[in-house]
Amino acid sequence: MKALIQQLSEATGPSGYEAPVRELVKSAVAGLADELRVDALGNLIASKGSKSQDGLRVILTAHLDEIGLMVTHVDEKGFARFATLGDALPQTLIGARVRFLNSAQGVIGGEQLDSGEKLHRLDQVYIDTGAAGREKSLVQVGDVAVFDRPFLDLGQRMVGKALDNRVGVAAVIEVMRRLETTPHEIYFTFTAQKVVGDRGATVAAYGVDPQLAISLQVTPSGDTPKARLAEIALGHGPAIKVRDSGMICDPRVVRWMTETAENAKIAYQLEILEGGTSEARAIQITRGGVPAGCVSIPCRYLHTSSELIDYEDVQKSVALVVELLSRPVPWL
Repeated sequence: MKALIQQLSEATGPSGYEAPVRELVKSAVAGLADELRVDALGNLIASKGSKSQDGLRVILTAHLDEIGLMVTHVDEKGFARFATLGDALPQTLIGARVRFLNSAQGVIGGEQLDSGEKLHRLDQVYIDTGAAGREKSLVQVGDVAVFDRPFLDLGQRMVGKALDNRVGVAAVIEVMRRLETTPHEIYFTFTAQKVVGDRGATVAAYGVDPQLAISLQVTPSGDTPKARLAEIALGHGPAIKVRDSGMICDPRVVRWMTETAENAKIAYQLEILEGGTSEARAIQITRGGVPAGCVSIPCRYLHTSSELIDYEDVQKSVALVVELLSRPVPWL
């Protein structure tokens, strides 16, 4: 999957502007789905299989979009102020390079901090496109940029921008490739506008009306020096979500996932995320409610221009989801 992960990582697709990434995915899944469609919000939905007597209508999601920056003001000297599309922290932005959808480029700088200030606020940072003044600026209010960083292959580990959640997208595509038989009717759903509020998953789940949901995405690791205490580490396998700040996973889903992993001898971790949530939350409360779970790929330096993952974790996440979907769900 490495070539696909790199291609997806380096593609440009901030929230609301996912079309280039969606086209890449559409090409990658051509011939794998029974039906392929794009809904009104920009979700790509690929259905596969028909529901047998002991099967379910299942939605499997991964979001297409990445964090973006939108220009809110260009001053007389040509510096562009911006709002974020998604959760980007000012202290991780200084020095980052960006590329606009109109191909303009720039670097993020910060104002000189007053005595006693330790971190920049968002209103203290700006994009420098090299323009000598407002009239020479190549960007204007409403223009959107993403981080501009090439993919880096470190062997077992990989670094890139937008690995949240392009690695999840690649994993869902690989599940489609490897899933030979299933009793379920599965909707492989590549969603739009996740990082601005799970909007794509909300719309897609309402349209699909699933009986079971699995979200495949990344989660922050706790294995770096003085990291926030968390039982998540790179190289230890996929993380099965128990709860996060937006949802409590159905205990039946958690048990099903952990027992399946153990039976298949797939290493796994348990995820309790104290800040942030997943698309599974939005699907869980759709219509009359949906049993929902999440398989997460551990990731360092989340929401920065250089996110880092372990390739083995990706492979094991794919293997686990294939195992989950290859046979009937015993408790539903």
